[in-house]
Amino acid sequence: MFDLDRWQEIFSSIRSNVLRTVLSGFTVALGLFIFIVLFGIGSGLKNAFTEGFARDAQNLITIYSGKTTIAYNGLQSDRTVTMNNEDYDFLVNNDKEKVGYSTPRYTANLMVKYGKESGSYQINGADPEEKYIENRKMLEGRYVSSMDLVRKQNVAVIGRMVQRDLIKNGSPVGKDLDINGTMFKVIGVFSDDGGDNDERHITIPITTLQQMKKGSDTISTAYIAYNENLTPEEAIKYGDKLKDGLKARKNVSPDDENGIRVWNNAKNMNETFMFMAVLTGIVTFIGLGTLLAGIIGISNIMVYIVKERTKEIGVRKAIGAKPGSIVALIVQESVVITVVSGFVGVGLGVLALHLIGDNLEEYFIKNPSVGWYEIIAAFIALVISGLIAGFVPAYRASKIKPIEALRTE
Repeated sequence: MFDLDRWQEIFSSIRSNVLRTVLSGFTVALGLFIFIVLFGIGSGLKNAFTEGFARDAQNLITIYSGKTTIAYNGLQSDRTVTMNNEDYDFLVNNDKEKVGYSTPRYTANLMVKYGKESGSYQINGADPEEKYIENRKMLEGRYVSSMDLVRKQNVAVIGRMVQRDLIKNGSPVGKDLDINGTMFKVIGVFSDDGGDNDERHITIPITTLQQMKKGSDTISTAYIAYNENLTPEEAIKYGDKLKDGLKARKNVSPDDENGIRVWNNAKNMNETFMFMAVLTGIVTFIGLGTLLAGIIGISNIMVYIVKERTKEIGVRKAIGAKPGSIVALIVQESVVITVVSGFVGVGLGVLALHLIGDNLEEYFIKNPSVGWYEIIAAFIALVISGLIAGFVPAYRASKIKPIEALRTE
């Protein structure tokens, strides 16, 4: 392997056959380049879909009420269905071990003032677990607590954009906001991956907002993040069970899709997983096909190279060269070309993905990249293929008798 004379022969052969060497290396470099770019774009598609589900808890079931469209149990259609605290308790206690996080929410758009600044904002009355449901991150202070709910405290957690709009100077924590004529103390500031719109929300204890609404026990929405150990199929069945149970409780026809509405992320995730599985299969198939094309390409070229050098092999054998040394020379040259070309292909592929970056976000491709494990595996596969591609024809040629090799045209 470290025989200086052999290395000099290899480089001499490469220099004297530049076109042949370039063609050999091109097939390897192109195969790795296409493989890396394809897998990177596939990864970018996965990232885009994953981010689409990351704004709120991925394992989320959202339950709304609306107006009935079907008369049922002696009750007319076009009836407004309203959920309350007892309905929420029914939902979370229906199958308690399947509940991860949950919160009721009562929503109202109210005027909020701070000094000379004012604006209309969405006020969410909720439980402390809303923080996990919405994937909110605290920038300052704290979120509402269970004690705040029990005491019906006038405390508020504001979104980052509310702070920017109303409280322009200094920390907002500890300052008072006028919400619809009632003073609330700001206890925290949050950011939300949902963007500016979700960061213009204000959360207060649901008991406080219900009290402001003349002691109402109404809730607008029930959020239940199911146990992450559930499979998508189990989560879908669980969501259907909640919907059927609440419909029976509120006298809504089982066939009425508007009286009680359930949005179950498990259904979307199940469809997405199926799509991503198909996409991954297609990308893998094309990527492996590209590598296979590279392997076939270098194999064909190595067969041609050995055939072209048959007379040279005959001369070597005639002057006493052993078959093993002939095979080793050709194999080593093949591996050198494959390794160097492989590095070029990897470098160009990684550079291409870096240049693409997030420029294709409008096409749902975000941060395309390929793990080094996949790159190394593909690289090793091509090197081994290059070794085999050189060995097989070289071994056959080394078995030819010198007189037959010298007669080859």
